[in-house]
Amino acid sequence: MSDYVMSDATRDKLKKVSTASLATAMFKRGLRNQVIQGSVPVAPVTENMVGQAFTLRYIPAREDRNQIEVFRNPEHPQRVAMEQCPPGHVMVMDARKDARAASAGSILIQRLAKRGGAGVVTDGGFRDAAGIAAIGMPAYFQRPSAPTNLTLHEAIEINGPIACGDAAVFPGDVIVGDGDGVIVVPAHLADELADECTGMESYEDFVIEQVAEGATIIGLYPPTRQENLDKYEAWRKANNR
Repeated sequence: MSDYVMSDATRDKLKKVSTASLATAMFKRGLRNQVIQGSVPVAPVTENMVGQAFTLRYIPAREDRNQIEVFRNPEHPQRVAMEQCPPGHVMVMDARKDARAASAGSILIQRLAKRGGAGVVTDGGFRDAAGIAAIGMPAYFQRPSAPTNLTLHEAIEINGPIACGDAAVFPGDVIVGDGDGVIVVPAHLADELADECTGMESYEDFVIEQVAEGATIIGLYPPTRQENLDKYEAWRKANNR
């Protein structure tokens, strides 16, 4: 588990940068597979989801271990994980990219939100999806799924390394979600990327204005002509960016 603790300053910066900018910045560093594939927001996104990862891993359910009675066990990992996820963290679930059964439902997600969770991500399904959307905490999934997880999944490990949507997720990694999806930022890069991507977002806002006014993208995006960098500096100062 990472010893990294994300600062409020880094959290605030990451709330304002896109997963696209983060993906590009990590690609520059040789990291190609940081996006959680297939997971989409349950409800329209109004603000980025940002938090360090707290994980739950599922394995295929075996019939002799996963009858409905196991939910009576106070040590059931799915329930315990909701009670242990620290405030400000994002619960990330490895459901083996299988949305045929739900990773959780609205009651458990409501509890996670009540305890201060920053969001929840699964590469599987959620039951009571409309209820989860109404909670207001960011939530990402493949699609709605009515069956309980016990029909196909067994919650087996809390806060260990997992795969989620083909991305490796380690406890303490920084999870960022926006309208495009969810990306995993290795903890040791979070502060650096927050700073870099804040600058990238500023430049892209400038580019959008220039293109809207008829500018060519050649030499502008990416900025390979000094005249465009000079224009950007003047724009940045004029707009306090």
